[in-house]
Amino acid sequence: MEFKTDALVIRSADYGENDKIVTLLTADKGKISAAMKGVKKAGAKLKFASQPFCFAEYVIVSRGGRNTVTGASLHDGFFALREDITSLCAAAVVAEACDLLLYEGMAGGKLLVEAVRCLGMLCEQGGAAALLSFLLSALSLAGYPLSAGNCPVCGGTPRGRMSFDMAGGVFCCKACFDGVPASEATYRSVRAACGEGEGSEDGNLRALRLVGAYFREKTDAELRSLPQYLAMLGGSV
Repeated sequence: MEFKTDALVIRSADYGENDKIVTLLTADKGKISAAMKGVKKAGAKLKFASQPFCFAEYVIVSRGGRNTVTGASLHDGFFALREDITSLCAAAVVAEACDLLLYEGMAGGKLLVEAVRCLGMLCEQGGAAALLSFLLSALSLAGYPLSAGNCPVCGGTPRGRMSFDMAGGVFCCKACFDGVPASEATYRSVRAACGEGEGSEDGNLRALRLVGAYFREKTDAELRSLPQYLAMLGGSV
């Protein structure tokens, strides 16, 4: 059976002397793996389509439960990511999150849209805010929303030192709930990533650390690229 699908390469691994195995985030079939034959050879026609972060329309032949890419038409290669190491590392976090949150057979259309949007923003302006916004959207799509609204205990707006409830994914007043310590800068940056108010550079780094811990709490999986990205930006991990 042959089919076409828009997909983003979220992982690429060498296989044999000349081939690669790519993991694709697709709009209609979720996460799938496919072989790409001969793409390590010089001048291979589909070499571009085997590279991480390639977004293209892929032609895939499926036989006996195995997928093979036979053609591809490029939408965007996000080549600017390779010109800045911090943006490239942020893109690696995006790909890793997609790989960990999505299983084969799950619908991946909304996550694909968010990932492609984030990679585009990283190419144009970089910045932790784009990555923070993506991770919050990805977690929400996976059923693990994180919000920065009013304190669920007293109903007021948390201020100053506050607590974060890992179970509920919400910020609380320090006096109302004894959870993970969180700063107002973290809270404001999460709100900004959700479209309300303005965050700060320091708040974005703090929020990414918190989101990384929340991701681990909910999925039992580690975003291994995130500490490296934070270290590049000068944020302690």
